[in-house]
Amino acid sequence: MSRVVITCWGSYGDVYPYVGFAKVLNARGHHSVIAAPVFYRQAVEQEQIEFAAAGPEVDPTDRGVLARAMHPVKGPEAVVRDLVVPAMSQTYSDLQRASDGADLIVGHPLTFAAPMVAQIRGLRFVSTVLAPLGFFSVTDLPVLPLAPKLVHLRALGSWFGRAMVGLSRRATRAWMEPVERFRAALGLPAGGHPLFEGQFSPAMTLALFSHVMAEPQPDWPPNVQVTGFVLYNGPGALDAALESFLAEGPAPIVFTLGTSAVGAAGRFYHESVETALRLGARAVLLTGGFPENVPPGPRRPEILFVDRAPHQWLFPRASVVVHQGGIGTTAQALRSGRPMLVVPHSHDQPDNAFRVTNLGVARTLYPGRYQAARVARELQRLLDGEAYRERAAAVAAAVNRERGADAAADALEQLLP
Repeated sequence: MSRVVITCWGSYGDVYPYVGFAKVLNARGHHSVIAAPVFYRQAVEQEQIEFAAAGPEVDPTDRGVLARAMHPVKGPEAVVRDLVVPAMSQTYSDLQRASDGADLIVGHPLTFAAPMVAQIRGLRFVSTVLAPLGFFSVTDLPVLPLAPKLVHLRALGSWFGRAMVGLSRRATRAWMEPVERFRAALGLPAGGHPLFEGQFSPAMTLALFSHVMAEPQPDWPPNVQVTGFVLYNGPGALDAALESFLAEGPAPIVFTLGTSAVGAAGRFYHESVETALRLGARAVLLTGGFPENVPPGPRRPEILFVDRAPHQWLFPRASVVVHQGGIGTTAQALRSGRPMLVVPHSHDQPDNAFRVTNLGVARTLYPGRYQAARVARELQRLLDGEAYRERAAAVAAAVNRERGADAAADALEQLLP
């Protein structure tokens, strides 16, 4: 039996794939340990997976933190430079303790200490990427959250891609200087830019997303295996009130901002209610438990507000899914076979929105343009478009055939003793 330490940090969309991965490894007779912030202890241990506290503590219900993290321009810097990097020393110590007796360490894109611990201990290390943005490919240039409109210049070719990736490297170099100093203090050689080539293991990188999102590119690092999505979304079921609502009438439009953007929703839920009324449609709005996300006024029977609900059970019963484009939510939306309207805020969301729109299963509307009249027009196109429904069903079939957790476990077992 091998002991595998799996590190992760961020929102539920950053943690749930690793819980699903760990469940499959444990079912195969290995022993998985998930090293993550204490906030996620219950989510891990309820699946009978060993938990180890590691990484800067994060509270996904802190609206102030979420607002900074979801800023369309400053969000990536707020997460990396202000939250993750200052906790480097503590995270390293946490992972050192968690790795006692380990055979292999699996790293998350933001757990910069994981490859250091592996090198110091002489352990095998496997890197992971959750969304295509993480590869920053020159030949498949991602949509950059700082300037999403530049995606239209992809047609200029790889020289433009090289220019954009070069600019991104230079813009983020100062963020990473403390990481490089910490490596040097440990006596480790320079490891490359931690957000670019420095994050990847020469032994193996697991791309934990579907082939429908991206195919391997010439400039990806060596030994990448695209596994498909790990579609774990928690053990919960739909509650009685939601189940009853769904059974009482036509499929509703589902509005959600995941578990991060929901804390920086602005007028998203107000405009969504108005949209549903304009369309004469039933709607389910997942508000994240934030009272501010429930518009004032009398409740209407055709509109249901819910704090949260498991996407894997709710989305297939929607007519359309409106969401923020985080990779976890996007995976569940693709799995459901329902058309979607993506409202991307920051990080990988604009790139994910671009890719699912190109697949023919979605339309994209940025938060600054999210007003009821415009949203209603976009949703009407999705509701009336047979091509969107047919394409969404075809893509869902491809996503569900991949069995990402099993594919990831198969790949990892190639390196296990």
